[in-house]
Amino acid sequence: MNDPVFVALLLVQVAMGGFDTVYHHELTQRLAWKPGQATELHLHGARNMIYALVFLMLGWTEPHGVAAVLLIGALSVELGITLWDFVEEDRVRALPASERVTHTLLTLNYGVLLAMLAPELLAGAREPITLVLREHGIVSLLLTVAAIGVMACGIRDLFAAVRNHRLDETPAGELAAAFGARKAVLVTGGTGFVGRRLVAALVAAGHDVTVLTRDARRALGLAMPVRIVTDLGALSDDFRCDVAINLAGEPIAAGRWTVKRRELLIGSRLEVTSALLALLARLEHRPEVLISGSAIGFYGIADSGAIDESVVQGRGFAAQLCARWEAAARRAEALGVRTVLLRTGLVLGNSGGMLAGLLPIFEAGLGGPVGNGRQMMSWIHRDDLVRLIVTAAADQEIHGALNAAAPNPVSNRAFVKLLAQALHRPAILPLPAAPLRFVLGDLADELLLGGQKILPVKAVFHGFRFRYPRLEQALDDIVGGPVQRVATSTRPFAEARLLH
Repeated sequence: MNDPVFVALLLVQVAMGGFDTVYHHELTQRLAWKPGQATELHLHGARNMIYALVFLMLGWTEPHGVAAVLLIGALSVELGITLWDFVEEDRVRALPASERVTHTLLTLNYGVLLAMLAPELLAGAREPITLVLREHGIVSLLLTVAAIGVMACGIRDLFAAVRNHRLDETPAGELAAAFGARKAVLVTGGTGFVGRRLVAALVAAGHDVTVLTRDARRALGLAMPVRIVTDLGALSDDFRCDVAINLAGEPIAAGRWTVKRRELLIGSRLEVTSALLALLARLEHRPEVLISGSAIGFYGIADSGAIDESVVQGRGFAAQLCARWEAAARRAEALGVRTVLLRTGLVLGNSGGMLAGLLPIFEAGLGGPVGNGRQMMSWIHRDDLVRLIVTAAADQEIHGALNAAAPNPVSNRAFVKLLAQALHRPAILPLPAAPLRFVLGDLADELLLGGQKILPVKAVFHGFRFRYPRLEQALDDIVGGPVQRVATSTRPFAEARLLH
């Protein structure tokens, strides 16, 4: 521990490991909330506990005798866990380039550290079996902080691994049961949060699926077999397409609505929709139906009164965006293609969507209502949304606007309360409106501080039965709680209430 080069490399290793844990495991990959990650979480948890032991021993002991033997054993076990982790990561998920680069740098740096430490440890292991405590100044303090940090991460990963077994999703094929006979389905936006689950459902149910994506690398991890295309113009005129599902578009809540951002949001939707309409126009066999994305933002901010599909366009940028997207999609009707405009609410799931940013915050006990908390939140469980898309495609009587939201919207304050209860955490830290407006501008008013009370009248009229009609059921399922799904209700809107 007296070699400044070794100390520097060790602190670099700690910093890179912290970056990998926070940025990749927690923020971007969200491993703690991704189904099927139990083994990787167990490995991360065990490795972090070993790191805590190693950091404390390097920081407060001399590496000989008992300390040397323990360090040799701990580092040997850690090396085996790391190799196992590499195999497990490649087996269950597609690592982003930044994570692969970070892992490579960690491995190289770790190799140098072992090469520098090994001779001293092997020599120390032959010395008398004594444990000598030795303080190394600021290095001891830094390694103690690092030990506490990795220990906290290890405990969190081990608990998350136990919970992960309860995050297993409904078998995907069940969600596409309404389709019946095998169909050829074209999906744009199939690599997104909703699209991936939809593609998995269609593939599991035995349908032929073609996915349009601008970047073929984003298709890694999709359920197979699927056909990947990056340009609809490359499809031949005899391309078979029974159903077209158009979900492509830049995320609307991914940044402040600058002039350039607004143009991108509109352009990304209109461009893909226009290309899709051009394909449909030249196909020898046109699809039976086009399901095209939209959102409840079509109705603008309307906190008073229930909204069904008959309500006209509201005010604001989101309403304009949705209206233009819908108008572009409606051109398919002139081609004889039944068109459904899917006005989607807030989509809930544990692997993305709006909860992607909320779950870590609320799990840490840092959540609370947004603004005054009275704005309405119309939501839908991701599995119910996939089922509704399939139902709309299969039912020839469904056309035009279709509200894709559960029958029981709630206030933001109620949403926060139920999410905190599902996680067994407090939710007492409000997020004031003023800083949100300052940072996000119109986006804050339209998507966070305003809301709509949406009712899925058309879906229920056509016999659709929500598996998660109440928010508490949806959240319990998402966080791995003891949910009991409800298939139907003889009075589907009897529970549609304002929760405060």
